[in-house]
Amino acid sequence: MAGASGWQKALDASLEMLVGVLSHRVVENVPRALTVMQRLTTDPTHRKALQAFRERWERDEALRRQAQVLARNPKMIQKVAVNWVVRDLLWSGPVRQRVSKELGVQVPHVLLVDPTEACNLRCKGCWAGEYEVHSLPFERLDRLFTEAEELGIRWIVLSGGEPFAYKRLLELVARHPEMVFMAYTNGTFIDDEVADRLAELANFSPAISLEGFREATDARRGEGVFDKVMAAMDRLTERGVIHGASVTVTRHNVEELFSDEFIDLLIDKGCAYLWSFHYIPIGRDPDPTLMLTPEQRSWLVRRVRELRASKPIFIADFWNDGHAVGGCIAGGRQYLHINAKGDVEPCAFVHFATANIRECSLVDALKSPLFAAYQARHPFNENHFVPCPIIDNPQALREMVAESGAYPTHPGAETVLEGPIAAYLDQLSARWQAEADRLEEAMGLKGKVGVV
Repeated sequence: MAGASGWQKALDASLEMLVGVLSHRVVENVPRALTVMQRLTTDPTHRKALQAFRERWERDEALRRQAQVLARNPKMIQKVAVNWVVRDLLWSGPVRQRVSKELGVQVPHVLLVDPTEACNLRCKGCWAGEYEVHSLPFERLDRLFTEAEELGIRWIVLSGGEPFAYKRLLELVARHPEMVFMAYTNGTFIDDEVADRLAELANFSPAISLEGFREATDARRGEGVFDKVMAAMDRLTERGVIHGASVTVTRHNVEELFSDEFIDLLIDKGCAYLWSFHYIPIGRDPDPTLMLTPEQRSWLVRRVRELRASKPIFIADFWNDGHAVGGCIAGGRQYLHINAKGDVEPCAFVHFATANIRECSLVDALKSPLFAAYQARHPFNENHFVPCPIIDNPQALREMVAESGAYPTHPGAETVLEGPIAAYLDQLSARWQAEADRLEEAMGLKGKVGVV
């Protein structure tokens, strides 16, 4: 930010103190670091979250044990604390608000970017499986991340394809040391050399994909993949690299993925977080019968809350966590997706666009008519258990695509708009609406935002 105001000088001094606190005896100094962070934030929601974490820290021995593993790399913890908590959450929030007002467009919190659609696996039902294989030029990605920083966006999530198949990926990350990167990865490229580099960079966290235990993972991803993932997680844990897992939840694996045994395996392997994605019938060989039933989805709402209260791992269940964020976060509201061809999509699962980042700036891309249609309709449902315009409110997506003139970003993307899959979504969403209304009433969440 330009200009060294007294406020910023005080913030800089606090940041320097935070780095010092975390430089030695990491686990013992976490409470002091939390105190510094609480002083830095002006957002009551952030302050409340930090206080809740402090209370959990004090009572949860398992959480402290996990931190001892991460403390093997104090540099990683410093980078996460400084880049993500301070530079991203505390500093850049006001920047994004100011820039949004000045430009007249919503500046999101996160960019999800596919450097390449190349992948060494051929997973059944891959959401990106029908994209042609493209890669974004290194220079355009480098400039994109600089544009993002100037707008106050400091969190970049990488996907694909397989991000580590992009040959200059870690060189790109090294050019932006004040940003935080995460990647959805199959984990098979994380050998000792890559793990060493990640430990050195200290601002990059892999989220490794699993379908469950060995049998389920290898059935979808290929024989031997589960063991490669376990070895990759061990390498990251040994080096204190913060990492997590990513799962695609279907009606066949939901109980396995959220069993005590599977969650305990992730914790034992050093995973700090788990991202849960419900299966969406798009991409390669879409099969709507793999989607969760309303009854399973309702069970998952309660089960995730049980696990959050009992396990030392952060769990985000995106389609069921609408009350935490006020509905759908896509369409540039909090995040957007840029595929490897450059198409700027509302989210990773909505394969329509009106802009291409190869042909315009990030600011111009944010002015997408499709994003405007998204934001004008948000929230898509009064019940935040029903947030998604693809599977929960499918008529909304049809209206937005028609209104904006958006084009499909690969052949077959339009199957969610018309035909048998669209009809299935209409029927399933009606059943989920009824179940979700009962659930919201029973849990006392009607009209509430900012709760998980």
